[in-house]
Amino acid sequence: MSDLLKAIVLGVIEGLSEFLPISSTGHLIIAMPMLKVDGELPSWKVFLYFIQIGAILAVILHFRRHLLNAALASPRGGFASHLITKLVVAMLPAAVIGLPLNDYVEKILEKPLPVGVALILGAIAMVLIERKYRRTTGPGIDDVTLRQAFLIGLAQVVSIIPGTSRAMATIMGGMIAGLPAPTAAQFSFYLAIPTLLGAGLLKLIKYRHAIGSEQAAVLAVGFATSFVVAWVVVAGFMKYLQTRSLTPFAVYRVILGLAVIGWWILAR
Repeated sequence: MSDLLKAIVLGVIEGLSEFLPISSTGHLIIAMPMLKVDGELPSWKVFLYFIQIGAILAVILHFRRHLLNAALASPRGGFASHLITKLVVAMLPAAVIGLPLNDYVEKILEKPLPVGVALILGAIAMVLIERKYRRTTGPGIDDVTLRQAFLIGLAQVVSIIPGTSRAMATIMGGMIAGLPAPTAAQFSFYLAIPTLLGAGLLKLIKYRHAIGSEQAAVLAVGFATSFVVAWVVVAGFMKYLQTRSLTPFAVYRVILGLAVIGWWILAR
């Protein structure tokens, strides 16, 4: 398989899984060996961050009007009510706890067995949390409090474990904090912008020597594929959450987790 075709496949996987509660990292860890992609090579590390940035750009463009209005508007309740302030508060746990542990956790747990277990445990948590905390009405995105933002940020720290899913952790954190699922998902998407952009840019700086003209086509194809797929997924997922349960995603996680564990056992 050519590198361009691999870029398309990985871009589709990233776009589909980054903002759904199914773990993009887990899917990529599984897919890369199958595609004979060495994720330890700096060139492919750069590629993975490029496709992640493509997915984030889809969120920015999908919610562009609200994001722009929120950024420019005068806070109704003072500085503490401003969306940017809430996002900064939500980022604090990841910056203080997650960032120092991230490389260590990746080194230990970015393997099929831990990913499979995390997929299954995350599915169980998702079903239990939704059953207890799901609500059909509640605060909209402009009414998220600093306390709720901080709780979502704490939940996000759990997602440093590969296979957990940042989207799942933050949406569940939002529901526990008292938000309806669509609001929790929208805040989760907004939080992904500074969190993933910041982490991605740091990694791109670290591996900047691996960015060359010979890789430009692969990066561009992966970026564009991830962007288009993520845009469709974000729009569809927001509509889905208005009336539907997250249980199908939990079922999918269990099936995938069992398949990953079975694959790991057979490959030993």
